[in-house]
Amino acid sequence: MSSTLTRRQFLQRTGLATGGAALGSLVALGLDPEPVRAATVPLDWKLAETKTVPSVCPYCAVGCGTLLSSRNGKLVNVEGNPDSPINHGTLCPKGASSFQLTVNPERQKTCLYRRPGGTAWEPIELEKAMDMIADRVKKTRDQTFKQTAEINGRTVTVNNCLGIASLGGATLENEWNYAHLKLWRGLGGVFLENQARI
Repeated sequence: MSSTLTRRQFLQRTGLATGGAALGSLVALGLDPEPVRAATVPLDWKLAETKTVPSVCPYCAVGCGTLLSSRNGKLVNVEGNPDSPINHGTLCPKGASSFQLTVNPERQKTCLYRRPGGTAWEPIELEKAMDMIADRVKKTRDQTFKQTAEINGRTVTVNNCLGIASLGGATLENEWNYAHLKLWRGLGGVFLENQARI
């Protein structure tokens, strides 16, 4: 009677035999595996008791899928999403380091302001910084807004503001870019650039 050994059975049997032989050899040499086991068994798995949600890497135009894992409201891991048709679970070094965007202790968490002619930065409240920006935008718009312009000897309506520009960042998604564009066009802004990537 002939029996056919499948590839899976072969690998299981040879792997078990090899692992058993290696463990037996280490024990024969005097290595006791119990301290190693005792030290590693109580360790929590990195992703134990986490909530995982899919997301998109905030960096380049590729838009790789990521999985963000959090525990007790704090991010504990970022990894590639294997279900993403773009990156199939892989991340480049930049994407893999995106975990540092939220957990790095060196991350700036307050607004800093350097007075004209000053040499040092001073912390200010976010509300104050936003008010300062709004005041400067309004002042510049009021000073440089034009309703009409002379073009080829004709007066045409332009309703624009050439005295100010806007530059967006790479981590802005489409929804924010749309709202930003509407705001900027409403102010009469002409110079609008961003890195609309995702």
